Amino acid sequence: MRVAIVGAGAVGRSIAGELLANGHSVMLIEKDGRKVRARSVPGAEWVQADACEVSSLEEAQLATCDVVVAATGDDKANLVVSLLAKTEFAVGRVVARVKDPRNEWLYTEAWGVDVAVSTPRVLAALVEEAVTVGDVVRLMSFRKGAANLVEITLGEDTVWVGRALREVPLPRETVLTAILRGERVITPTPDEPLEAGDELLFVTHAEVEEQLKGVLAPNTADA
Repeated sequence: MRVAIVGAGAVGRSIAGELLANGHSVMLIEKDGRKVRARSVPGAEWVQADACEVSSLEEAQLATCDVVVAATGDDKANLVVSLLAKTEFAVGRVVARVKDPRNEWLYTEAWGVDVAVSTPRVLAALVEEAVTVGDVVRLMSFRKGAANLVEITLGEDTVWVGRALREVPLPRETVLTAILRGERVITPTPDEPLEAGDELLFVTHAEVEEQLKGVLAPNTADA
């Protein structure tokens, strides 16, 4: 993919490095000339410009990008960049960094944001994921909350331990995407038996998260 990252601070440079390592083409757009340091991210294309200006984005050929990441430390700038990327340049996917969690409610489709990333929320989810058993932990939202990536760790006292996946009555609009077992990542199959301590990763709709929790809660089964 060709990815434009607006904001070449520590966050933007880190994202660029990861994407380059994965074989993607990266363009870093930075307004502050002091932060334009090509040697810090070898292989990236650097553009010194104000990404809140349409003319600057036209010169950078933003329309050729598959993804735009608004990663500045200013929520106002990230929202403007997101809106311009989506409405003026028809970028397919816009990911935006939420600097102040109090502004997270603004990061919606109305502002051109496909995925909003709030560091405090992500960290809180990771803490919950590490210590919570038998509860639904929301890790990430997609499509403006239409679908969520959630995790449930199976407790020893759930009746599904030792039973095949095909027996578990999952709610509608719920897909099990992976099973994390120790250091293994297991692709779910109907005959795969569940074990205590398994971390189950689901993509599901928010409306059925409680139902999913009920199905996998300790001592719960339909059979």
